[in-house]
Amino acid sequence: MVLQSSERHRPVWDHRRLGPWCSPTGSPAPLSCEAGCGEGSWILVCRLLVPTQVSLLSMEEDIDTRKINNSFLRDHSYATEADIISTVEFNHTGELLATGDKGGRVVIFQREQESKNQVHRRGEYNVYSTFQSHEPEFDYLKSLEIEEKINKIRWLPQQNAAYFLLSTNDKTVKLWKVSERDKRPEGYNLKDEEGRLRDPATITTLRVPVLRPMDLMVEATPRRVFANAHTYHINSISVNSDYETYMSADDLRINLWNFEITNQSFNIVDIKPANMEELTEVITAAEFHPHHCNTFVYSSSKGTIRLCDMRASALCDRHTKFFEEPEDPSNRSFFSEIISSISDVKFSHSGRYIMTRDYLTVKVWDLNMENRPIETYQVHDYLRSKLCSLYENDCIFDKFECVWNGSDSVIMTGSYNNFFRMFDRNTKRDVTLEASRENSKPRAILKPRKVCVGGKRRKDEISVDSLDFSKKILHTAWHPSENIIAVAATNNLYIFQDKVN
Repeated sequence: MVLQSSERHRPVWDHRRLGPWCSPTGSPAPLSCEAGCGEGSWILVCRLLVPTQVSLLSMEEDIDTRKINNSFLRDHSYATEADIISTVEFNHTGELLATGDKGGRVVIFQREQESKNQVHRRGEYNVYSTFQSHEPEFDYLKSLEIEEKINKIRWLPQQNAAYFLLSTNDKTVKLWKVSERDKRPEGYNLKDEEGRLRDPATITTLRVPVLRPMDLMVEATPRRVFANAHTYHINSISVNSDYETYMSADDLRINLWNFEITNQSFNIVDIKPANMEELTEVITAAEFHPHHCNTFVYSSSKGTIRLCDMRASALCDRHTKFFEEPEDPSNRSFFSEIISSISDVKFSHSGRYIMTRDYLTVKVWDLNMENRPIETYQVHDYLRSKLCSLYENDCIFDKFECVWNGSDSVIMTGSYNNFFRMFDRNTKRDVTLEASRENSKPRAILKPRKVCVGGKRRKDEISVDSLDFSKKILHTAWHPSENIIAVAATNNLYIFQDKVN
């Protein structure tokens, strides 16, 4: 049995192929229902599109990439498969927002600075830098195509004027430096102004080179390339709180890297059985604890979470804690093991809780209680009757992500029909909102949406049979300290802001 799948649209872990067993400081005040989940509390700040190849050419002609006319990026309506956004991530200050797409490109948006004349523009983001992070490759030994799609982006804390981020596709992780340059040296002795070497015989005087102002340029340069360490597809990367190491996880292994060493990594988790026919689960996501550099968690396709401590042993084949919720026998079905597979796992900012997302629910776990989650939120329980058709069109294998707000009081995750859901942990209220191009006027207030299941449908409701499963919100991000969210829908990036923010 081979884990690598040649079908690009189907995830590596496929029930039909593998058998029936698969499956801080400074944070804002807690978000009240009125401020976080209340009706009409969120407004659209702007809608951005990942630049296509055509717009990238126009960007190269404009030296100052921060002053690009973004009307073209927002208004053109065509998109290719390569333009679909595959990951979204705020940096630690929230001033920058990075997106990766299936074409291997990284687009960084920068927040507009507030001015006295245009106070409302404070929440807007415009293109800051665009660069090609990964290229398509071909493994000749395994006859395997390696896609250029960006699976994850993770920012490093800013230490100087430059920014650093990690980006990964299925096989290779790269460390990028993004820096600004607004001065250039002039007055070389051995080179002329065109950069060509001068004839030494013509050099009669010694000049001191000087720095001259120039139009601002944003440069992205690869500083490290971490390759050849994963046999299977990388599904997640996580930066450690010591900021010296990070880990990368694939379907069967998790590797620990040092930022300064690119030619070797340390394998800290290996669940590959001696006989691949005995394989019963795969790793789906992994993340470091936000404060303890020795602790991390990883989730599996069986719906379990393992907490590991690297101080216990070099190879963390024995977990410290094991989180699993017993299945209700009354809800047992053919699809139970598929929908229980965890697609995302996130530590809370405080480090006390773990949030997991499976196909139908979001669960919050307390690190001190392993037998069941302390909170369970139904994302789209109305799809339970549609699992058969979702299985046929492969939507049941979609991997939804989930995020915390800055104070860990509200959680957000995506759904179908370009819906995304917010759950207030304090009031237990929730809301369904839509990232729609039809309602993409700036400063427009979002109206809560409701899905009707059978019976009479009200005017403002949408029938579950009318949902568009080709429109899905898989990737979202929440500003680390403010009520600003980013929602990716195909090649559209929506920025929403709390109206009282």
